[in-house]
Parts: sequence; structure tokens; C-alpha cells
Amino acid sequence: MRYISTRGGGTPQSFEDVLLAGLAPDGGLYMPMRWPRLDLNALKGRSYADVAEAVMFPFVEGSLSRQDFSHILHETYNANIFRHPRIVPLRQLYPHIWALELFHGPTIAFKDVALQLLGRLFDHALKKQDRRMTIVGATSGDTGSAAIEGCKACANAEIFILHPRGRVSEVQRRQMTTLDAPNVHNIALEGNFDDCQAMVKSLFNDSSFRAEMNLSAVNSINWARIMAQIVYYVTAALELGAPEKDVSFAVPTGNFGNVLAGWCARQMGLPIKTLAIASNRNDILTRFFETGEMKAQPVQSSLSPSMDIQVSSNFERFLFEILLRHPEDLRDAMQSFTQTGLYKPAPHVLEEIRRHFRAFRASDAETLEIIRKVHGDTGYILDPHTAVGMKAAQRLAGEGQLRVVTLACAHPAKFPDAVADATGVIPVLPPCLGDLMSREERFTILPNDVESVKAFVRGLAE
Repeated sequence: MRYISTRGGGTPQSFEDVLLAGLAPDGGLYMPMRWPRLDLNALKGRSYADVAEAVMFPFVEGSLSRQDFSHILHETYNANIFRHPRIVPLRQLYPHIWALELFHGPTIAFKDVALQLLGRLFDHALKKQDRRMTIVGATSGDTGSAAIEGCKACANAEIFILHPRGRVSEVQRRQMTTLDAPNVHNIALEGNFDDCQAMVKSLFNDSSFRAEMNLSAVNSINWARIMAQIVYYVTAALELGAPEKDVSFAVPTGNFGNVLAGWCARQMGLPIKTLAIASNRNDILTRFFETGEMKAQPVQSSLSPSMDIQVSSNFERFLFEILLRHPEDLRDAMQSFTQTGLYKPAPHVLEEIRRHFRAFRASDAETLEIIRKVHGDTGYILDPHTAVGMKAAQRLAGEGQLRVVTLACAHPAKFPDAVADATGVIPVLPPCLGDLMSREERFTILPNDVESVKAFVRGLAE
């Protein structure tokens, strides 16, 4: 498998090149040159690790042997790491609605599913090439702790994670800042998540700094993240009767990576009836599908902070496909949005985009009401992000769809205040995090200034 940049620069790259680079040198995102096809009947009844191997090996072929990749997958996807024998179990909540629990990993959020694998892939590639790397990532809450947990054992990597100061939950922050490892460095940036994400892109777009520090990315700009998330769409659909029966998915999303993985699964032949984007009050994606204009607005704090995003980076990958992989058209679209905060596609392009997704939103008040009602109906506690997805799932089920899965993105104990407000119940952290609130924190507050961040990274990575 070879990969190309959405912006059209450079030559096709191997998976290992893409893994270690993260962002393409021209500022684009890497995409596979073709979509492998799934043999769903051959995957029925297989373990999660076995399904993961069948789904992902075509994407890594040429960089890893099948034996090495299988070993890494079985080391990653087991009950010792994910605390559940099925890794990502389905829980039926209503006759036609299931929750896909993606929060059984070390940091009790869906990012673990990809980042536990990503860390091991980094380690394998760096040892093979005998080189060091500086990993830089931005987080709106969950990516940071999952990246740290996944990469802390990489002997040849320094890890820098930027989070927006005061804009993540206390549990999310402490999961990042209390891990004591010499190669882990937390930055509390004065700004919001979009500022953190823009900062990471600025570091990558400085070619001399990028080469000097040997930068790589853990955000979902790294293709390996998207690749790993495709797998749980496949396992959920198989459990609900695929390929004979189709399934719909409601996906809480801000950066578009998680729902993009579902779209990739559909490109590979998974029978997905509807892919529903579920937004909170930062509803740039939902507004785009309603109005035909992608227009950035100021980020508003919400009860689902991991979705408090106005620049959905992974939308570029989807738009590249819709524009028939014409990089010049993609560059024009991204330049327009970057310069003006507005992207308005041609009518025929918008029509094609709307063919692939539905879009919904939930306010904070609706989020609390959904948590309260689901708990009252079923005894099950949703986190606020999953509750946003549940609203979309209920709409689809109300339209007569028979198998609707909402992605349960985080353990409710990550957001105890919102859950307690809705249900009167304070969710308890799993035993592995029982002493989290008493651990010592380590982080550095930096201004939203690229030179300050560069100096900090350079000083610790050298």
C-alpha cells in the first residue's frame, strides 16, 4: 500500500513513512491510494485482534510482515489492556439502539483503541530504523492521556501534548498531568482546542524545525489513527448481522476523525445504512449540512468538551475523495476556509457530500435530559459525548431504522459533574484510576505563541 497527500505534493509513501511523518510535508493529510475490500463472511466469530489484522494488514503491507503485525495486534487488543474480553462490547439499551462501549482501555476513552496500537507501531518502526522522534499532539480532552499511555514506553521518543488551559475536565487533565515518565511533557496552552491544533500544525509547517526535531503526530491527522478506528465499526456490524443486515451509526464528533473511520469502513464494503454526525453547541458540521456553508464561529465551552471544536481537520480527507482526488480543488477549498473562515462548495459537490452523512446537534440542556432519561429507562449512565450521539441514534430509530449503534466514547466517570447534575449519581472511576485525584500533577503553562512553544520543545527534546 502507498499513500498520497491530499494537497498533491511529494511522491507516494509507504505506511511506515506515513506513520512516522504524521502530516505530509505540503501540509496535506495522507490517504491510501486504494480501498481494500472486506471479506465479511470470513470474519464472523473471529476475535477482535483477528478482525483487526484482516481489516488493517492491507494498509500496512510492505512496511510490516504479517507475523510482526499480528504479534503487535495481539499484544495490544487483549483483556489485560482493555479490561474486557470483547475489547469494545455492544450493550443493547432499547429495542433498536445499542451502545458500542469504546472506553475499556487504560484512559477510559475511545482514543485508547487507536493509540495503544499507535504507540506500539511507533516503537517498532523507531527501533527498526534506530532513530529518535519528537511526538507532538493537541488534545481537546481524551487524545492526550491516551497518547501518553500509548507512547510512554517508546524509548526513542519524546512526547509533547498541548491541552487548552482550563477547558478540559479535571479527570481528563489529571490523566495527562499525573503520569510520571521522563519522556512525557504536558503543555497547558492559553487558548482553546483549535488554538492547540493550529499550534501543532504550525510546528509541522515549519520545515526546518520539523526536520530538526524529527516531528511526528499522534492526532488523527496521523492516518494510523483512522485506520485503527475502522475496526470497531466492522466488529459491531458483524455482531448485529452484517453482511446480511445493514447497520446505522451515530457518532459524536468534533474533529471528524471517528465518523471518517466509519465512512472508510463503508468504502471497504461494510453495509452501513446511515452515518450520523452528532454535534454539540459547536455545530459547524451540522450547520454545514443544513446550510451548505462551512463557517467557523467562536468556540463555546460545553458539557462535552472533547467536541468543542470549530476546525474539523479530518474533513479534508473526506473532501479530497468527494473532489475526485483533485488536489488543486482541495487546496483551493482549504485556502478559502483558512483565509476567510468560510467554505461554500459548488451545488453538485454539496449534493454529493450530503449523500454520505446525516447531521444532528444536541444542546447542553438536551444532553443532560438524554442522560437523565436513558438512566431512568435503562439504568445505564451515558457520558455527555455519548448522550449527544444518543440523540441522533433516537432520531434514526424513530424513523424506523432497526439496528442503530451510538458510539459510547468515554466512561461517565470522566465527567462526574454533568452526570451527577443529570442523574443524582456520581459515577465512580475504575479501580485502575481510583487514586487519580491525589496524584501529583506536572504541566507547564505557555502562551499561545509559536516561538514560546518551539523553545520549550527544543529545550527538552535535544
